[in-house]
Amino acid sequence: MNSLHTGSFLGSISGLVASLAAAVSVLAEVPPEKAVESLDVGEGLEAKLFASEPMLLSPSSIDIDHLGRVWVCEIVNYRGNNGKRPEGDRILVLEDTDGDGNADKKTVFYQGRDIDSPHGICVLGNKVIVSAGDNVWVMTDENGDLKSDKKEALFTKIGGAQHDHGIHAFSFGPDGKLYFNFGNASRHLADASGKTITDMAGNPVKADRKPYQQGMVFRCDPDGANVETLGWNFRNNWEVCTDSFGTIWQSDNDDDGNKGVRINFVMEFGNYGYRDEFTGKGWRDKRTNIEKETADRHWHLNDPGVVPNLLHTGQGSPTGIIVYEGSLLPALFRNQVIHCDAGPNVTRAYPVQTQGAGYSATIANVLEGKRDKWFRPADVCTAPDGSLFIADWYDPGVGGHAMRDLKRGRIFRVAIPGSKYSVPKVNLSTPDGAAKALTSPNGETRYLAWTAIQKMGPDKAGPALKKLWNGNDQRHRARSLWALGKMANKGQSAVNMALADKNPDIRIVGIRLARQLGLDLTATVARVVRDPSAAVRREASIALRFDDSAKADGLWADLALQHDGKDRWYLEALGIGSDLHTDSRFSAWLAKAGDKWKSDGGRDIIWRSRSKKAPAYLAKIIKDESIADHASPRYMRAFDFHTGDEKKKALESLLDL
Repeated sequence: MNSLHTGSFLGSISGLVASLAAAVSVLAEVPPEKAVESLDVGEGLEAKLFASEPMLLSPSSIDIDHLGRVWVCEIVNYRGNNGKRPEGDRILVLEDTDGDGNADKKTVFYQGRDIDSPHGICVLGNKVIVSAGDNVWVMTDENGDLKSDKKEALFTKIGGAQHDHGIHAFSFGPDGKLYFNFGNASRHLADASGKTITDMAGNPVKADRKPYQQGMVFRCDPDGANVETLGWNFRNNWEVCTDSFGTIWQSDNDDDGNKGVRINFVMEFGNYGYRDEFTGKGWRDKRTNIEKETADRHWHLNDPGVVPNLLHTGQGSPTGIIVYEGSLLPALFRNQVIHCDAGPNVTRAYPVQTQGAGYSATIANVLEGKRDKWFRPADVCTAPDGSLFIADWYDPGVGGHAMRDLKRGRIFRVAIPGSKYSVPKVNLSTPDGAAKALTSPNGETRYLAWTAIQKMGPDKAGPALKKLWNGNDQRHRARSLWALGKMANKGQSAVNMALADKNPDIRIVGIRLARQLGLDLTATVARVVRDPSAAVRREASIALRFDDSAKADGLWADLALQHDGKDRWYLEALGIGSDLHTDSRFSAWLAKAGDKWKSDGGRDIIWRSRSKKAPAYLAKIIKDESIADHASPRYMRAFDFHTGDEKKKALESLLDL
């Protein structure tokens, strides 16, 4: 996790200062019985200690199953401490058997050197996905005794073993897919046999800038098939989460100490700017139109082809993240991204609002260690009753791959005051019971519900799903739509229902569902090409990415004509939708735009386009003194993303200025 990771920041501190800091930190240690009183709890919330040392040590990742049991990746054998536990690191299961809110039973699900430094756990029925070293393992409990009976490789040879910029936790999405990511210490993704995976776009999954580099985000089937590379060029994107509409969120850490930690809305197939797209150069390297602010410069945000960030959170060590879709917590936290940042000792929510084709966000603290600087929140998870569980790595230091405490670790439960930890009963044997379980705030419960519903099929489960669809909870409606749409012969009807809905988030689900099902995307996009919601049109452009037809070119041009020059999210979505067919897309737009190419939106599209025709138009903009920003260095920077004679001729034409 990033509370362990690399550190030019710590590396620059002299040994004397580091020793003094360590001494001060040791004095600041807080015993478990005083842990809660040393934390500041968010408005309307109450925190309680669920488990602590010696029951568990240094939890890096947690998950909670449908029975309310907390599964823990427990690390001792990390970096400088590697080998200090000869038996290997462990996967623990913690239970509260007497209902008093405290864990009183511990089971070791698995222990071994093959999972040293585990950084991710995902519980799905009797299978547990463990991300450890540079492998991903699927462990199966075949007899229900909370012991692993079978261990199989899902992905291998990823790179980044004993490095927290490696492979991270998996999670189950509303579409029946698995979502996961790795940081920039990982170099590629291989299957169980060690063969490099070719993703659904036809690209080998390698960090070699052809086209992917640095950290990446993925989606795949539960068995590891049909891998999609959804985003790339992150530094250390620790964990990824998905809401009920299929919208993807994650955090990413800067080069330590540069106050550039970010939260991302992951627009699918986007480049996220940690390194120069073509050269791989770093953010400190000189370039035309370099950003003024370090946080912007860190992610190349002035470059065409870089998706903007949702939020900058300053200096930190970001770790686990979820979307909280429960109802137990106060309204401020419902349906919001909740995220751990071990550096500043805080777990935060990021209340989000739609802003054009993207989002804006604010910050609301959930749990903060103002009086306990050893508090290092590493992960957060939603229990079946809607309470939050927060894993505390508990360590005096952060950064530099340091791990200075091997004896402590804690887990807190956060809920409304007076809330007793309870686990709702689940009945998956009936359609209504399974549909109700699909509304759970807990991920594993939803997985079990999804699996049961898909086995029942549309005839049996359809009426119960329609009840959810006809309800008022928009996220429950979205889950029912995904479940229905993934059933045989129900995809098109589900898409039709979604596209006709009043809620733009539901219409977005319809586009995403059509894309996953391989339906006629030009017909789908034609229905929303002039949608009043820029976010819906954003998804329409992304949906056209792999379609090289003339009809797709025309639809994309219609979407591009609606760009007003003020929405970077929309512009980058247009880029994602055009980059694989850039010449035909650009030509179709020029034919429809006429003189409108001179508008704010038109100049934006020229700046972003990779078409061979774009350099000539860049030169026209630069030479046209009637355009207020004609001399902006952004237009000269755009030339760096072109090659060939067209670029050369355009630049030569500027010599006459």
